[in-house]
Amino acid sequence: MKDLYQKYFPTFQQVQVTTTTNTINALVGGEGPPLLLLHGYPQNLLMWRKVAPSLTANFTVIVSDLRGYGASGKPDTDEQHLPYSKRVMAQDQVDLMIALGHQTFMLAGHDRGARVAHRLALDHANRVIKLIILDILPTLQLYRETDMSFATQYWHWFFLIQPYPLPEMLLGKNVDFMAQAIFAKLLQSGAVTTDVVAAYKKNFSDPKALRASCEDYRAGATIDLVHDEADIDKKILCPTLVLWGAQNPVYQKKEMIKEWQKKAAQVEGQSMNSGHFIAEEVPKDTIQIFEKFLGKRNK
Repeated sequence: MKDLYQKYFPTFQQVQVTTTTNTINALVGGEGPPLLLLHGYPQNLLMWRKVAPSLTANFTVIVSDLRGYGASGKPDTDEQHLPYSKRVMAQDQVDLMIALGHQTFMLAGHDRGARVAHRLALDHANRVIKLIILDILPTLQLYRETDMSFATQYWHWFFLIQPYPLPEMLLGKNVDFMAQAIFAKLLQSGAVTTDVVAAYKKNFSDPKALRASCEDYRAGATIDLVHDEADIDKKILCPTLVLWGAQNPVYQKKEMIKEWQKKAAQVEGQSMNSGHFIAEEVPKDTIQIFEKFLGKRNK
């Protein structure tokens, strides 16, 4: 993995921060206001390789592996799946930023990382200056509105939440097939390269990583919903930017800004000429929009 870090993040330094319950792996580069970037499934911090290096001109950029992914720790779970709740995963990232000397910071998350970012902005409102959400709607809303179309497009949500060890056993014997199913179009378009997909596959060849990723989704269908129900009327307070892929069929019929206005006090956003993997499919547009929303540093 270090070879890929050097290839795609040549000016970044790797850090591993031990929290009270876990170890979080991250890369840090650049100067200016701190910006934390969180990845999605089934990826790791490499998903920001086309975006993060350019952002270092204006920000101190921290790209981290979520709990259970990449080179971060993969702790044991419990019957409630609490160790993989978005609340606990968010606390990991807060602990990371504090350890790096950042009491407040800007935050962007994609996919599962966006769900962690959403929870972080609710639980630690005093720490998040600005928030960027990439290609999600709130978890509770999606489960409540599940229909045939959503279940078909996001079938993995309902597969990965099955009781241990069913999905782990099936995936563990078919990592190559699963990766091909997810990344085939991105490989064909050049949005993702074979070395990066190989790194994703290598991570998921680890039984602990497979278990952890399933626990992420199991938590999303159980304890996360309990937390979300308890905070049903709580809003994100900081300025929030929502981006979504125009080619993602799940959100084509959704009024994304209106939906997020129910959950955040200050929302703006736009669709992107991409599918789900925005930062890899349209990185130049992503960089420009990030810089406009977050504000370039005065040099």
